[in-house]
Amino acid sequence: MKKLFISIFTLCSLNEPIKVFADSNELAISHAPISIMGDHYHNKGEWMFSARYVGMSMADNLIGSRKVTEAEIIENPNPYQSGMMSTKLSIVPEKMEMDMAMLGLMHAPSDSITLMSMAMFEQKEMQSLTFKGVMPNMGGMSMPTMGGMDMPSKRTALGSFKTESSDLRSLSISALIKLFEREQFRAHVQLGIEKNFNSNDETGDILTPMNTRVEMVLPYAMQIGDGSTSLLSAFTFVNNKQNDWVFGFQGRARTNLQKDAWAFGNSRTLNAWVQKSVAQKTSVSAGISYSDISGITGRDLRINGPVQAANPSNYGGTTTSFSLGLNQLVKIFPGSHDDRIGLEISKPINQNLNGPQMGTNWQFQIGYQKSFGY
Repeated sequence: MKKLFISIFTLCSLNEPIKVFADSNELAISHAPISIMGDHYHNKGEWMFSARYVGMSMADNLIGSRKVTEAEIIENPNPYQSGMMSTKLSIVPEKMEMDMAMLGLMHAPSDSITLMSMAMFEQKEMQSLTFKGVMPNMGGMSMPTMGGMDMPSKRTALGSFKTESSDLRSLSISALIKLFEREQFRAHVQLGIEKNFNSNDETGDILTPMNTRVEMVLPYAMQIGDGSTSLLSAFTFVNNKQNDWVFGFQGRARTNLQKDAWAFGNSRTLNAWVQKSVAQKTSVSAGISYSDISGITGRDLRINGPVQAANPSNYGGTTTSFSLGLNQLVKIFPGSHDDRIGLEISKPINQNLNGPQMGTNWQFQIGYQKSFGY
């Protein structure tokens, strides 16, 4: 089923004068929930190694915030119809599983700047259902299959099929720049560049509306990379109200600087979280996230099947999610610092998508972090 089980390694460490962030008495609460990337900077000479795995499940097709049925979707016109291709959408995505793994490294050459590099790997699996197509210029008749001509308007399901893709998605390098640090709060910005690899020609074996199997270039949703170069930017603020409570906020953006024929849309994300120490080595968290993703820009002429995911307009939208997390300090490998394990699960509470488009059902993340070098 799923095979991708790789991790991200992020070099980070901590040696801060605040109690909650102090390395002399390490606390689980000293790092943000595992889903918050680049949540803290380091002092000169410090390192940290980290790994993250993200699993995401997608189901239910939405137009805006309204769930739509398969019967509704296949009544939509096929915008790229040509020749004997079906005039209406005929392939409906039913569910999709995504696995992401990130390896990163962080190092602070000075007290003011921390460098961070990251590699992201991705694997996708989609299950789709194919219906008989509608023939052009035939008054709405279903396409003939191997069994002969169908009656008008009869669009029965021919069967389901799966497609898969996996590859290295991107590499990035960033600088975390400290703005200020006080006894009860700190803030920093992130500026970086991400190179998305040009693995945008993934193909799969498709069940067509003619009830045949054809090898085709997969829709955008199943492509791993788009070949773009993007600017990464973020602002993070952390407030330590009391020794056993931490509140944080992060605004993050990814903006395309250069693209090939097409590119995934720009993204903007706002995260807010609260953490509570249960014990010195254990903390729990709750958070809320709002993301706004633009639609795909450009188009690949090879992607033109009678499926919603072949239309660049059916991408992007806004999602608000709620999450619960756990940070735990443990001793796994030798060293002067504890190993840190982070867990987090999130669930959308509102989605407003450009559709028809599959929505997110849930997301799970686990991560490992290890400080060293001081």
